[in-house]
Amino acid sequence: MVNFPPLPVLTRIPLLARMIFYCLFFLAFVLGLLPWLAYRLDVHFPGLHVEIGGGRAGGWVVFAAFLAVYLYCSYQLITRGRGAYVEFDPPTEFVAQGPYRWVRNPIAACVVGMVFGLAVALSSTGILLLALIGVPLAHAQVVLLEEPLLRKRFGAAYENYLRRVPRWIPRRPAKDPP
Repeated sequence: MVNFPPLPVLTRIPLLARMIFYCLFFLAFVLGLLPWLAYRLDVHFPGLHVEIGGGRAGGWVVFAAFLAVYLYCSYQLITRGRGAYVEFDPPTEFVAQGPYRWVRNPIAACVVGMVFGLAVALSSTGILLLALIGVPLAHAQVVLLEEPLLRKRFGAAYENYLRRVPRWIPRRPAKDPP
């Protein structure tokens, strides 16, 4: 197991304040700037636009549900992991409780789910394309970057977790938590 402490300058700022900042900045980028840019496709290429109609309310429900799970996952990382989901200020404790018992990457899955919900809510083909592009990008980020770092950081505990918990499709956890 390798210890990856946060950057020294960050330790002067309380963890909760850092997490709120990371969360707001990340969500503003992923749910604000990127969808706004993707929505430009609908504006500049109106022939691509597909009107969803009555499904828009359902899109907001999907968005809100994934946002709630995302926030709960972030809360789990603060309280149990004592860190954030950013590599320059990572959790110091391994988290396999809450949503992390069901699926290994609930934050990444929730981000894609929120973007999909936003696409339906706004009836935006451009944002739907963003969500579809987000799937292989999230997978590559997890497989190529996150998992190797977590293997180094948490060793055998993470290897055991990889065998028990699926990467993307949630599965009911065993009765006894690890």
